[in-house]
Amino acid sequence: MIRRLSAVLVATAALVGGCSLDPAYRRPAAPIPSSWPQGAPYAAPTPGAVAGPVDWRGLVADAKLAALIDTALADNRDLRAAVANAQIARAQFEAQRSLLFPTLDATASANYVRTPLPGGGHQNVRTISAGLAVSAYELDLFGRQRSLSRAAFEQYLATDEGRRAVQLSLIAETATSYLTLAADRSFVTLALSTRRSAEESLALTQRRFTAGVASQLDVRQAETVVEQARADAARYAIAAAQAKNALDLVVGRTVDEAQTPAGLEEVASSFRPIPVGVRSDVLLARPDVLQAEHQLRAANADIGAARAAFFPSITLTGAAGGASPALSSLFRGANASWSFTPSVVLPIFAGGRNRANLRGARAAKDFAVAQYEGAVQAAFRDVADALAGRGGLAEQRTAQEALVVAAADALRLSTARYERGADTYLNTLDAQRVLYAAQQGAVAVRLNDLANVVTLYRALGGRTE
Repeated sequence: MIRRLSAVLVATAALVGGCSLDPAYRRPAAPIPSSWPQGAPYAAPTPGAVAGPVDWRGLVADAKLAALIDTALADNRDLRAAVANAQIARAQFEAQRSLLFPTLDATASANYVRTPLPGGGHQNVRTISAGLAVSAYELDLFGRQRSLSRAAFEQYLATDEGRRAVQLSLIAETATSYLTLAADRSFVTLALSTRRSAEESLALTQRRFTAGVASQLDVRQAETVVEQARADAARYAIAAAQAKNALDLVVGRTVDEAQTPAGLEEVASSFRPIPVGVRSDVLLARPDVLQAEHQLRAANADIGAARAAFFPSITLTGAAGGASPALSSLFRGANASWSFTPSVVLPIFAGGRNRANLRGARAAKDFAVAQYEGAVQAAFRDVADALAGRGGLAEQRTAQEALVVAAADALRLSTARYERGADTYLNTLDAQRVLYAAQQGAVAVRLNDLANVVTLYRALGGRTE
């Protein structure tokens, strides 16, 4: 009897699935153009490139940076929290899904009663019972539990995409912190080099002042360049230390100095080119966009559950087993017992609660649609901005490097004229400042050029595993 009851309940759970009241799901049309922006300053699509996310291992050519990214993926605390959050969501889904099946509980009890007899004496009665019991199992005739299970599953998938989004951000942040540290150290090197050059110029000017050829004003003007470079060296040293601290945080442990770059020159070839196809539908595979879509699917399933609340619910409670005064005869046929209690609840009046829940579920779906469309538009902007940088930074870098060459030549010529007494020191001072600013600009442009590769990788939803 126990086996038959178990089989009946399992078959009921499997076969009485009921209908679904979920609205038919349709992915909203992407509110973006079908292709990337064209023309200056945007980079042209790579000929023959197929749209798709880029694998970070194929992108990163710097062995030290690749090792740091691996460490970050293993040790970063934010990523650990995201993984744990995904595991929580999966457990919640599994708990919700379990309600689709009946819960069988094994029961056992013993009862000892002693009662007095009318003629004197006592009667001892012992009853031992054991069996299986099902408590308030809901037949999912109208799909409410299935809708709730689908909603929980989609929320789990959304959380898992959130984990992947954290991984993607972590890879990009590690690379950006690495580049920022390299740039700050290049700024320190440039400031120290400028200071040494300015000190040589100051020494020359002081000798000319002693000889009566230069003025006190020339000396003071030469000192301004020295002190400016000294102040910049201290400022960039602080920035470099803070960049190292940021790298330690994102990696999840203290990074050894041997794993860090000495300057931008060392990381100039850290990345391989990223091919970019013409079509923009690659964005639909970005983790944040997929996360928004799963949340939309969950909201769609919640509408089905809210609709099902208007219909009757049927619950079953039953038990089967045996009762006997002796344990040895407990499961004999004559001692078998069973009970079966179906219950039907028909909603009649709930103060408008069910209608309010349905309106709320529909509004939540509208909110999820807006969130999804916003995620797609934000993703398109990310890529468009990165492509604009990709197209314009190459020309900007070429121009900045030419500016450094021209400024260096202007300083050489103005210094020669000043030493011959053909020009004032003011022109030499201006040339020094222009060259220093041009060299700083060149470092900044090189950093932006390298960081743009990381930005494009992240914007396209690069692969993380």
